[in-house]
Amino acid sequence: MNDVSRQIADAGSAITLRRRPRPPLWLLAMLTFTGTLAMHIFVPALPIAAADLGAGFSAMQMTISLYILGLAIGQVIYGPLSDRFGRRPALMAGLALYVAASVVCLMARDVNVLIVARLFQALGGSAGLALGRAIVRDTSEETDAARRLALMNLMVTLGPALAPLLGGLLAGAAGWRSIFVLLCMLGVVNFVLTWRLLPETSAPSRHANAALVRNYGQLLGSPAFLGFAVGGGCATTSMYAFIAAAPFIFVHELHRPVGEVGPYLAMLIVGVWFGSLAASRLLRFVPIRRLLIASNGLSVIAAFGLLAAVLTGHLSVALAVGAMFLFTFGAGTAAPVALTEAISVNPKVIGSASGLYGFSQMTIGAVCTALAGLGQSPGLAAALVLAGAGIVAQIAFWIAFRSSVGRGR
Repeated sequence: MNDVSRQIADAGSAITLRRRPRPPLWLLAMLTFTGTLAMHIFVPALPIAAADLGAGFSAMQMTISLYILGLAIGQVIYGPLSDRFGRRPALMAGLALYVAASVVCLMARDVNVLIVARLFQALGGSAGLALGRAIVRDTSEETDAARRLALMNLMVTLGPALAPLLGGLLAGAAGWRSIFVLLCMLGVVNFVLTWRLLPETSAPSRHANAALVRNYGQLLGSPAFLGFAVGGGCATTSMYAFIAAAPFIFVHELHRPVGEVGPYLAMLIVGVWFGSLAASRLLRFVPIRRLLIASNGLSVIAAFGLLAAVLTGHLSVALAVGAMFLFTFGAGTAAPVALTEAISVNPKVIGSASGLYGFSQMTIGAVCTALAGLGQSPGLAAALVLAGAGIVAQIAFWIAFRSSVGRGR
């Protein structure tokens, strides 16, 4: 009788999903893309903004590291808010905050104001990052949701590759403030499109927050989940340390023009893309955990290669881009594997595990970016952070494997 009831309930859920109006996938991709775009597009303009505001390297690094931290915190906040009040109100509130913070960034005359405004810009932008995928799940059955999410992620992945190129062009042609004019306009367009085209896709619930807290508590008490989450963050988002330091490395240390920074950073994103492609192929032949260790091992080797080049005074554009391409290739290969292992620790709380994993990734990325801002040599600081993060990742994965040995993978 229970099986019959469950089948009836599943059929009813499928009918409900089919009856819900589907927002256009391109709109959800734009909402998701907006939050990450604002992080990457400003990176090539850091030296120009630093000179205009009279700020140092460390202070400008904070405009990136706190932005990443804001994305991390926001992903944890918007999930419960949208479950309690609905997706549409939470998303529109986040977009309004994003637009307001972008205006403050545009008008900033002091680096401290810019830093704080960037944090609030990230808190607003993380609404689309957190809720775009949730809305797809709200309006699709499981198989169709996977297809639509894959298509949306393909659209969104192009953003980090194009953003540095666009940011470098805007900063060089119209100054660094033009970047925030574009971001403000994008936020306004998204707000209007959300208001006109996005229906409510989730009924508000009064009990979602309590369940979320319980799920998070279970995960935080699991050494296996923490090992995969910390290791996954160190293996992947530690690359933000180099991305944020790249303008100062290429412009100040290697004496290249600002316009070249964007293409160099785009090569790193290409490395991530090829790494992800390699993972999808290699997983057919290589055990998942062996692939995780090997791919992060490649990143560690690349990081120590970069560090050796800096310490011996042989750092060049070719060496920096080549080493970081290998690092991001390893990161791109490790990323889906670490995520799969983390959310498989407890199949009953996959949704919460995915959100908490994303939070840990962004938090580790913010910490690594902040550490890369220490000292007088951006190249040395970034290389040390990448090498250290790679070692921590290997140790964390080993702890996770030992803790989950009974799972038989």
